[in-house]
This record gives sequence, C-alpha cells and structure tokens, in this order.
Amino acid sequence: MTPSPRTGRERKADVIAKLEAGNADAWVATASPTGVAHLVPLSYAWDGRHIILATEPRLLTARNIEVSGQARLAFGPTRDVVIVDAQLDGRMDVGDAPEALADAYARQSGWDPRHEKDSFIFLLLNPRRVQAWREANELAGRTLMRDGTWLF
Repeated sequence: MTPSPRTGRERKADVIAKLEAGNADAWVATASPTGVAHLVPLSYAWDGRHIILATEPRLLTARNIEVSGQARLAFGPTRDVVIVDAQLDGRMDVGDAPEALADAYARQSGWDPRHEKDSFIFLLLNPRRVQAWREANELAGRTLMRDGTWLF
C-alpha cells in the first residue's frame, strides 16, 4: 500500500536528515566538456550550506566539477530519493582546509582524507535545486529548493 504523500515541510525535514546522515554516500554525476557522463559514489558531509565532497584532484569527478562548476547528486534509495543539482562554491586542498571543516567531514563521513598518503581536495557544493519523492503520488511538489532557496 502506498503511504500518503508527505507535505513539503516533511520532505524538507527528511532531506536534511539524509544530508546529516553519518557514514553515508551519495551518487555524484558529472559530465565532461564534451558531454560524457560520469557517475561515482562518494562520501559526503553537510555543513548546513554546502555538500562537502573529498576526492583526489586527478580523478574525473573532480576535474569535471572544476571545469563545469556543477554536479548532480542522488541520496537514498530509489523509493525515497533526493536529487540535488549543485554548483561548485569552493575547492581546497585537504591540508589547507580549516580544521573545523576537515573535522566535520571526518566525523560525518567516517573517513579522514588528511590521513591518506595520496593528496585529496574538498569540493564545496551549494545546492541550487533539491527534489525529493518516494512514490508517484509525491511527484507533484517534489521540488523543495529552487535557485538555492528552500520553498518550504
């Protein structure tokens, strides 16, 4: 039986809970300058404003985001999905990151890239559009954020 659709406020609360989840991953979709799609799972953290990703700077995901300035992220299972279109707001070497940011990332993701032998960067992504739905009865009203502003 399909549950009743959630209100916009309920969906927003569920989105925030997903963004604040510990030891979780997001699917991160990017595209090359020629339009070749690339999709990988990455650990993330949420600081209330940015989705923070850590990756090696030489990897395709980092290069695509740095060139295009954008990524699409998916959180949760297909029957309770959150889709975020995000814009790059900042990039920094992990070793140059403010300690509070690096600590928050390590705490939420369950992994600390500062202890890796390879170099890593943090990518700070600003959500620009957020959509969330469970079943077909939640397709209407699935957009919860538009142009970086929450609608609820």
